[in-house]
Amino acid sequence: MSNTHTWRKSSYSPNAGNCVYVRTDRDGTLRLRESDAPDTILAAHPTTFRAFIRAAKAGAFDHLTTH
Repeated sequence: MSNTHTWRKSSYSPNAGNCVYVRTDRDGTLRLRESDAPDTILAAHPTTFRAFIRAAKAGAFDHLTTH
């Protein structure tokens, strides 16, 4: 078995240098990384990640932004 993983560029990423890449591991874990920091990887179970996306879309984290 190879240690290489296939990363896919998010369809929401522009064609510039700031891209988000995603992969799914064999156990279903989602992994995300940004092109600017490829060694920093966010890992989450699909259920947890869906809950995070729903909360972000609902504005649950809006108070964390600075103006």
